[in-house]
Amino acid sequence: MKGMIKHLKGTFLPGIFIVIPFGITIFILKFLFNFADGILGSPLDNLMELSGRNIGHIPGIGMITAFLVIYLTGLFATNVIGKRMLIMGDNFLSRIPLVKSIYSSSKQLTKVFSEGGASYRRAVFVEWPRPGVRAIGFVTAGVVHDGTKYLIVYVPTMPNPTSGFALWFQEHEVYESGMTVEDAVKFVVSGGVVLPEQYGESLSVSTHNQA
Repeated sequence: MKGMIKHLKGTFLPGIFIVIPFGITIFILKFLFNFADGILGSPLDNLMELSGRNIGHIPGIGMITAFLVIYLTGLFATNVIGKRMLIMGDNFLSRIPLVKSIYSSSKQLTKVFSEGGASYRRAVFVEWPRPGVRAIGFVTAGVVHDGTKYLIVYVPTMPNPTSGFALWFQEHEVYESGMTVEDAVKFVVSGGVVLPEQYGESLSVSTHNQA
């Protein structure tokens, strides 16, 4: 009996650790597919009903249509006339009170994602959330306020670097990490498991409190 329990423990637990990531990935991809497909899929279904050709919902038709819309928009934006019209549309949306806030915020967000690591100047250490504790941060800008120079450091949350805190530090409060931006991003995404080579091998940490 003990041998069977030991066998199940040795094979079942590794199986869980393999199946769960696959299951979560499939679940998220399915959710994103259904969400994206429903944005244009439902209106297309309604349009087909109005035209008298009700053939039911075709899975993926919404995503295909969205792909075509994005492609045609990009094609339109890369020519001279399209660029001028986009500038006009951008100026128009930027003048509408409520729309201006939403549009400008969305535009800044997409700019950050499109620039990727280029929006981060360097990876540093800062004392956060209290003195004596060092956190990985990314310098995004430098500003001068009341004669004092500050560095704006984005401190991400693990393991999702797209959320975090934008904090102001004086230059002497920011320490060089010795990491490249790419290494620091890997460190954050892995939850601290993936260390840069210059830090060597990670030390074993005891699970028991030492007296």
